[in-house]
Amino acid sequence: MSAYDIIAANLADTCAVALLLIDVINDFEYPGGDKLFEHALPAAQRLAVLKRRAQQRHIPVIYVNDNFGKWRADRNQLVRHCLDDGVRGEPIVRLLAPDESDYFVLKPQNSGFYQTPLDLLLAYLKAKSLILAGFAGDICVLLTASDAYMRDFRLFIPSDCSASQEPAENEHALRYAARVLDADTTASSDLKLDDLLAHAASEGKR
Repeated sequence: MSAYDIIAANLADTCAVALLLIDVINDFEYPGGDKLFEHALPAAQRLAVLKRRAQQRHIPVIYVNDNFGKWRADRNQLVRHCLDDGVRGEPIVRLLAPDESDYFVLKPQNSGFYQTPLDLLLAYLKAKSLILAGFAGDICVLLTASDAYMRDFRLFIPSDCSASQEPAENEHALRYAARVLDADTTASSDLKLDDLLAHAASEGKR
């Protein structure tokens, strides 16, 4: 491969917008997991549609996923556990299993930025705007959004693509994100990705 080909391949990876899927590779086998799963499944169905729309526009998809205390596990082991071990979260993981072209970042705590390479990856991608979705909306999604806001990213948190154990808490988190983090919480079906890409490319915050 020539130097020109290498440069072209790297440029093809850059995009002003990235879609972050937070803790969607999830077995839901923990206290409260049954309540969260009940609300997460319909959100995951909508998120699968949003992911396909993003991929069609070459928006990079980044899985930002808890290791759930499995310090020796990697992406493939987490996915296999959710698909093969008869866990509650299997239907969601079947909907949202990562593709080979997707990025995958393991996180040890609630925020996707804490002690992870997410910042470096987003810098490599030249991302300026982030679409955040996943579980739980009032914990890991919100705390990742807060850290992203502190890094001057423009934020989109589709109101129908996150879920928490209690719907009221999810709504509260969305209102907080809109008021304090200046997040756009437009539902995924109304999110105009082409407009978002154009705006981020020309006037992104970062």
